Amino acid sequence: MGEDQIRERIERLREEIARHDDLYYVLDAPGISDEKYDLLVRELVGLERSLGASPDHGSPTAKVGGAPGNDFGKVAHEFPMLSLENAFSREDLDLFLRRTGDSGMCCELKIDGLAVSLVYKDGVFVLGATRGDGRVGEDVTGNLRTIGGLPAKISKDIPGRLEVRGEVLIRRDDFLALNSEREEQGLPLFANPRNAAAGSIRQLDPGVTATRRLSLFVYQVVSPERYGLMSQFETIYWLKSLGFPTQGTESICAGAEDLSVYIEKWRTGRFTLPYVTDGVVIKVDDLSSWKDLGATAKAPRWAVAYKYPPEEKRTRLKKIEISVGRMGALTPVAILEPVNISGTVVQRASLHNADEIARKDLREGEMVWVRKAGEVIPEVLRPDLESRDEDRRPFVMPRRCPACGSEAVKLPGEVALRCVNRSCPAQILEGLRHFASRGGMDITGLGERLIERLVETGMIKDIADIYSLTAGDIAPVRLVGDKSSRVLGEKAAAGVAASIGASRSRPSAALLAALGIRYVGSRVSELLADAFGGIDGLESVDEETLASVEGIGPRIAASVVAFFSDARNRNTIAKLRAAGVATASGGRSPHRGEGPLKGLSFVFTGELDGMTRLEAEAVARKLGGATPASVSRKTSFVVRGENPGSKLAKAQSLGVRIIDEKNFLDMIGQARGN
Repeated sequence: MGEDQIRERIERLREEIARHDDLYYVLDAPGISDEKYDLLVRELVGLERSLGASPDHGSPTAKVGGAPGNDFGKVAHEFPMLSLENAFSREDLDLFLRRTGDSGMCCELKIDGLAVSLVYKDGVFVLGATRGDGRVGEDVTGNLRTIGGLPAKISKDIPGRLEVRGEVLIRRDDFLALNSEREEQGLPLFANPRNAAAGSIRQLDPGVTATRRLSLFVYQVVSPERYGLMSQFETIYWLKSLGFPTQGTESICAGAEDLSVYIEKWRTGRFTLPYVTDGVVIKVDDLSSWKDLGATAKAPRWAVAYKYPPEEKRTRLKKIEISVGRMGALTPVAILEPVNISGTVVQRASLHNADEIARKDLREGEMVWVRKAGEVIPEVLRPDLESRDEDRRPFVMPRRCPACGSEAVKLPGEVALRCVNRSCPAQILEGLRHFASRGGMDITGLGERLIERLVETGMIKDIADIYSLTAGDIAPVRLVGDKSSRVLGEKAAAGVAASIGASRSRPSAALLAALGIRYVGSRVSELLADAFGGIDGLESVDEETLASVEGIGPRIAASVVAFFSDARNRNTIAKLRAAGVATASGGRSPHRGEGPLKGLSFVFTGELDGMTRLEAEAVARKLGGATPASVSRKTSFVVRGENPGSKLAKAQSLGVRIIDEKNFLDMIGQARGN
């Protein structure tokens, strides 16, 4: 290429890499694999070097991470948090060793997580931040406090300010469990453990972070000379003595030969670890050399990350099966001839949806290339076209649920096909659990173990069968636990039967929420029950009419119509009605839609001082106002509390009027005539 062509290619690469950096670091939603990203960066580095000049500050090769998000407070790092240069070959490592003088190296495994800074004052944890752009990060102190391995107070008396740095990660099993749960709920899957850890730490609610079972390893002390530390290896063990979690894989390598031994030891040994590592971090062990070696705008010169190449294997795609999830999603699954990848035998891999199969052009019976995405999730990469038999036909998704025969539908905004029959055998356990929950029909005593036994014994085949149960039916049911079993008994059975009877008179909005219709929670159920007089008035309503209701919209409308279009669901409703369950609301609520706030809608975001958001919504509805779940151009007011969420930004973008809690209370007072 000529110089003009090189410069043109450089600009295109910079734009593409910057876009992927934003997806990866800021949105926690990577658009390509690490391997493809690394190839783009390596090409850019080579082209920039070919021009004989350092990259300008706008180049991704001179930047660290991504800009800190707007949902958290900003933290300016006392010393920049840089990223590491990557080495992919023996030649890259030799170059690093020559540059650093081939002195003693401290080697440790590279963690696939989120880099964080932890600040202690007089031994007490006071501040935690993400790396951000290297100079300014996000204040995630509250979320970091939920990590069990992070010491709230260190074990030794360290006066003044101590800053340590490390990596937040999620272990393999926890990552797989989290993705399995998200898939069942129809939520986007995390692409890899790093993506999951970053997304968890950036939750606005620390309570959500606490459920993600995150872990932490620390590996660096800022200004180590203050504590008499002379080497990186010594630093790791000093941190461990203070109560910080460290990997325990650290080792001193005297030169190139030792380094090769360490790299080869962990090339396959890493697959025995409970967490993901995709390489080795190599640091000059002598801390006094770090200042002399210096750093580029992006990375220190005293360290490098050697990355293992991804392992790909060839095997046969025997067939594609359809799995029906607990929430009705139809997921194609590749059944593979067993193949050993990254330390384990792989026989199955999710293909996610029909679009993914079509994009990769996968066909049953042919040879395919497989790997583990993020070293964890089995993934079919592509067909082996050289061995393709052209008689193999493209795969077609079934039009009906393989578990119950109901028509499979695709709801607006979703890629997956879905079975909407809530009494589908594949969904019945989840459907019953949700139906009996406090947010549904509130049937006390009808817990998960009892539900499982009732389904196993055939006493319940659909949701409506609950209302055919008597105390005599369920008293002899044996509940089986992990270590013991017991008979339910007459007293407990009488309580369950009484609760079932009481649930017959629950409001129709509660019944609507209990049915588990996609996107229809308690608030939407109230809107629908109020607008159409309960379930009886919903069965024949079209999408356009539903979508015209404030707070509903086309996605919810399509889901409701799909539910009531299924003959099995209509049969379940008929059985519920015949069992005496209230399916009509008896007309509109006297407090909904009538009153001094009629025609106004309020969306609440953030924490209010004088009341909870649910209480504020109830007050607004009692006075005739509407309280939709999301902001739209039709919204009259967004009421802003402390620490508002994304609804505030949407209101600003749509030009919706924003008021504070005092403004809202004044409005309520005037409406009441106070």
